[in-house]
Amino acid sequence: ALFTRLLLQEPGSHLISMTSASTQNLSAERDAGERQILRYLYACFQRAREEITKVPENLLPFAVRCRNLTVSNTRTVLLTPEIYVNQNVHEQLVDLMLEALRGARKSGWAVPWASCREAAPRGKGGRRSVVVSGGALAPLAAQRQGGVYTAALFPSPGFEDMTEFLEEVSWPRFTRRALEEWDAVWSQESSESVNNGRGKRAIPPVTPPTAFHSLQQFMAQFHEKIYQILKNLLQCSPETKHRILSWLGNCLHANAGRTKIWANQMPEIFFQMYASDAFFLNLGAALLKLCQPFCKPKSPRLLTFNPTYCALKELNEEERRSKNVHMKGLEKETCLVPTLSEQEPEFANSYNLVTENLVLTQYTLHLGFHRLHDQMVKINQSLHRLQVAWREAQQSSSPAADSLREQFERLMTIYLSTKTAMTEPQMLQNCLNLQVSMAVLLVQLAVGNHGTEPLELTFPLPEVENSALAYVPEFFADNLGDFFIFLRRFADDILETSADSLEHILHFVTVFMGDVERMKNPHLRAKLAEVLEAVMPHLDQAQNPLVSSVFQRKRVFCSYRNAAHLAEALIKVFVDIEFTGDPHQFEQKFNYRRPMYPILRYMWGTDSYRHSVKALADYASENLEAMNPPLFLRFLNLLMNDAIFLLDEAIQ
Repeated sequence: ALFTRLLLQEPGSHLISMTSASTQNLSAERDAGERQILRYLYACFQRAREEITKVPENLLPFAVRCRNLTVSNTRTVLLTPEIYVNQNVHEQLVDLMLEALRGARKSGWAVPWASCREAAPRGKGGRRSVVVSGGALAPLAAQRQGGVYTAALFPSPGFEDMTEFLEEVSWPRFTRRALEEWDAVWSQESSESVNNGRGKRAIPPVTPPTAFHSLQQFMAQFHEKIYQILKNLLQCSPETKHRILSWLGNCLHANAGRTKIWANQMPEIFFQMYASDAFFLNLGAALLKLCQPFCKPKSPRLLTFNPTYCALKELNEEERRSKNVHMKGLEKETCLVPTLSEQEPEFANSYNLVTENLVLTQYTLHLGFHRLHDQMVKINQSLHRLQVAWREAQQSSSPAADSLREQFERLMTIYLSTKTAMTEPQMLQNCLNLQVSMAVLLVQLAVGNHGTEPLELTFPLPEVENSALAYVPEFFADNLGDFFIFLRRFADDILETSADSLEHILHFVTVFMGDVERMKNPHLRAKLAEVLEAVMPHLDQAQNPLVSSVFQRKRVFCSYRNAAHLAEALIKVFVDIEFTGDPHQFEQKFNYRRPMYPILRYMWGTDSYRHSVKALADYASENLEAMNPPLFLRFLNLLMNDAIFLLDEAIQ
């Protein structure tokens, strides 16, 4: 009878009143005439559960039978939904979950899922699992809204199976369809703002400022939902935590090729092989939120990070589970300093969540944020070239003017969309907290601190044997540099409002920029000069009396207590960049030294820095005949060589 009732297309027209004709029970009629079959079964299941707890013992078997009939029919609905005409059962399931989620009683969240869980057949060990139900719930993956909102249900009892289901339908696979599945949920908001070849909508070139703020608010809400998904899944159970971290590790490993040079040259192949920029932007924003509890410069949890995690080689599944290691391929990454032949890492028996969170987040930023930043710089340059060409075409009344204008507007749309997505305020603040904390962490590793309490930075730096920096991948420092250079170009106001954190960045630059023993890569050390230029006050702004946006940065920069060592580090990297071993080192050195000139100019105008430069000059004048030429003497020699070469090029 229940099965026949579910097949009725208009159940409201078949109602039989069990009361007198003069008495109407509108609530009962509404429930009995419900057209959505899963909602009807859910109501039956709920009533049966209530009846079991209060009926007399002689009626208990009938109440249990009613509940079992509801469960068996729910199984039929989920396994064979096609026999029910005009019924979208999976959409009804999502709606029920959303209603329970928005309800006042949190204890009722698991009730809609309970009937579905009990409807699933038993798997191995007699355990019910929706995963083994023959794909009965696979269409839920297409319900994008359900994939986001129902994540808040996972900590509730009985939702572990739903977790397995989510992991099964979204496990990384090397197929085009798998990429589309990833983007279905993780890219839904940003795909409208990051135009990466698969975005659906974008911001027009003429847009009121309120539109940008509205879109960023939506993005912030979406990032919060994804964060809740990850947080709730990690707290669900140890097994769920392992599977989710494995999912993230495999996902990042499958997209490791995003950083290759060829990937930016062939976008058609790129989008067939890897997940979208929007996916990584959203994933990065969620992981940044997970890192915030220990992203404080003086947090004792921060210094529990164990860099040997990145040196672990291939592990089997059981070893990954016991050691809490879920990232793959990190041992192939270039580290800040090479490992000594006699240096053997002391691997931990098990790595904490702080270590894994930091590694996952930094690698996600390396794969996503880095590429988007490069894209924005290239788009900015293309816009400038198009604008110049358009104006010249207008002045000469060229017929190409209209075409150039259309190209300019299309490119401006992409630029504004990308910038809006990347400058969401909360994400930038979280990323700033992370990078400042990483600066503190790397400085502590550089001075050989193995404890949980930070050491005071003093010069000269101590000699460190078997440095832990040999296990820290270069992308940790590269991400930091990328982020602050990005802020200087596209979100300068963040630097001013967070000026108190910049002292830690100055510590990081002072320690690493001039010390080849702590950062081997000369290109990365030269990039730190750009970071220094980004966080220092800018001369062009300082000359304008109406602009006061550099006051806090000027205060931090001018009162920096290690000013003498910072000036020396800058001059040292200026000298070291002359010989990098690169075949294009002669052309490269001019680009690397470009940001150093305004820094030196500003330093010369500040007493503390000028005194340190004069001290280097005095030492050089006293040791002109030394076997090893003094640092300042080599600096002057290279500075004059560059000036003569550039003057000769300009004359020719």
